[in-house]
Amino acid sequence: MIKQYVYSEIKIDEIFCRTEEKNDIAHVVAEMIATVQQKGDTALREYSERFDGAALEEMEVSAEEMQGAYEAVDREFVSILEEAAEHIRGYHQNQKRSDMMYMPRDGVVLGQKITPLDRVGFYVPGGTANYPSTVLMNCIPAKIAGVKEIIMVTPAKGGKINPEVLAAAKIAEVDRIFKIGGAQAIAALAYGTETIPKVDKIVGPGNAFVAEAKKQVFGRVSIDMIAGPSEILVIADGQSDAAVLAADMLSQAEHDTMASAVLVTDSKELATEVSNCLEKQIPLLPRKEIARKSIDDNGKIILAENIGEAIEIANQIAPEHLELCVDNPFAYLADIRHAGSIFLGRNAPEALGDYFSGTNHTLPTGGTARFASPLSVDDFIKKSSFTYYTKDALAKEAEKINVFAQREGLAAHGKSAMIRFEKEAEE
Repeated sequence: MIKQYVYSEIKIDEIFCRTEEKNDIAHVVAEMIATVQQKGDTALREYSERFDGAALEEMEVSAEEMQGAYEAVDREFVSILEEAAEHIRGYHQNQKRSDMMYMPRDGVVLGQKITPLDRVGFYVPGGTANYPSTVLMNCIPAKIAGVKEIIMVTPAKGGKINPEVLAAAKIAEVDRIFKIGGAQAIAALAYGTETIPKVDKIVGPGNAFVAEAKKQVFGRVSIDMIAGPSEILVIADGQSDAAVLAADMLSQAEHDTMASAVLVTDSKELATEVSNCLEKQIPLLPRKEIARKSIDDNGKIILAENIGEAIEIANQIAPEHLELCVDNPFAYLADIRHAGSIFLGRNAPEALGDYFSGTNHTLPTGGTARFASPLSVDDFIKKSSFTYYTKDALAKEAEKINVFAQREGLAAHGKSAMIRFEKEAEE
């Protein structure tokens, strides 16, 4: 049964506090990364046989294998994947940046140059479920950014990758795919092996071992984020449909037992109705055991005085997904400051963002929406500044540069500006 609280009786920093075994996996992951560095492909094959039951002769998915998988998937779902891909392209196309240049003073040109990353690797989980949506969400923004080569890694149980995942990869135009999962795949992407090329950035969700591996290779490569368990926070007024709200909460609770589903409402009656609806709906789910534990351990209903206070609670929690189930949601949008993805109104279930609306579903979790953003085209570019001065323009500022440098005790800095004019002064 989901727990209910009055806002004044709960500590906000405990909202997403989860029941979790304290397993120190850092040393295990560090050893796996070191082994991949030392043994390369040999280590990857050994780990694949141990963890995935796959004795891999060829780690890379062939073009024939990709095409065969694409043709094996039913046409209805292929059509849905293609339409979802178009929605994702349309949204992310609007995120593209342009080079910038301006002339703030006579003889001075300043600017910013946008350059896509050369090679990106992304991880697709293959544990309790298959995620073709993750393929689309990670690859398409990188393609739009102009990344030259996109490498995908994913576990292959028994040496096979789910055909729907491969179909999504074909639609998203992934360049190369390898049948490698776990921390070892992250190590391969970070350091390279005989077969798998090293990348500049690693993106994509994974289990605790994958997250730890991303953490450990950060600095050697860039990463998107360390994603935690899924979260949803639903703000709803008393006119909301309790059965709908319960279904929306369970859409995240079914992910895994660590997921969190929270309702914040100004209606005590609605809170009771949602609690009852959860009890009716959970037994009907295929993943009812997972949803049951998630709701019992991490689910919460919080009573607020009004919708304004509910938004204040949401801003303090900074959830991954935030649903605002009220009649005029745009009236409150400016007040929402901290959330990964915001779903407005009574007809925008979070699942829209997971699959079809076009926004990205790779989102900050664990309160990091206070300072982090969804995966976007920006994650696959880098920005370089540039500066141009004419000699006359530098002459006007050289002495000021010299004074600044002297104050910092860096005489050579000042000299580099002044030396250009010393010969002329002597003459």
